[in-house]
Amino acid sequence: MKRLIWILFVCISVSASAQKVAVKTNLLYDVTTTLNLGTEFRVAPKWTIDLSGNYNPFKFKNDKKMKHWLVQPEVRYWLCEAFNGHFFALHALGGTFNVGNLDLGIFPSTKGTRAEGGMYGAGIGWGYQFVLGNRWNLGLEIGGGWIHANYDEYECPRCGEWLKDGKKDYFGLTKAAVSLIYIIK
Repeated sequence: MKRLIWILFVCISVSASAQKVAVKTNLLYDVTTTLNLGTEFRVAPKWTIDLSGNYNPFKFKNDKKMKHWLVQPEVRYWLCEAFNGHFFALHALGGTFNVGNLDLGIFPSTKGTRAEGGMYGAGIGWGYQFVLGNRWNLGLEIGGGWIHANYDEYECPRCGEWLKDGKKDYFGLTKAAVSLIYIIK
């Protein structure tokens, strides 16, 4: 995995000179208090590489929490030109989570318990970017695929004894984004 990240970093660094580069935030993640930042690099006229990172360190009332970090690299093929119009995408994802006293519907309910573990997966997506101005875009994307999670379940949302370990495979929505994008030329 580390080798793949280094190869991706070198490819991005070499191709970023004299190419378009964009920074972005996913407004849907912002609504869920998840801090996020993404970068996208054009590597060919119709190809870009996107890398986003997401982090949520917050607890909520009534011992509810959805702490996590997630990295999601993506390769995009644009039907017109990079950063404009329709694109198709192939993405991967990986991260860790610590969820307590919530019922998200994706994994088993943690109502009255806490689940802590890691996840990885992959998927495909479709999106569209609207040009808002010389350097600003609005991006929409939806993607589906597979996520595998390994986790430990604990007795209560804050503390408690270890109950069991679990595994879950999920097939469905793996990416949803409404992104505000700033293009650096």
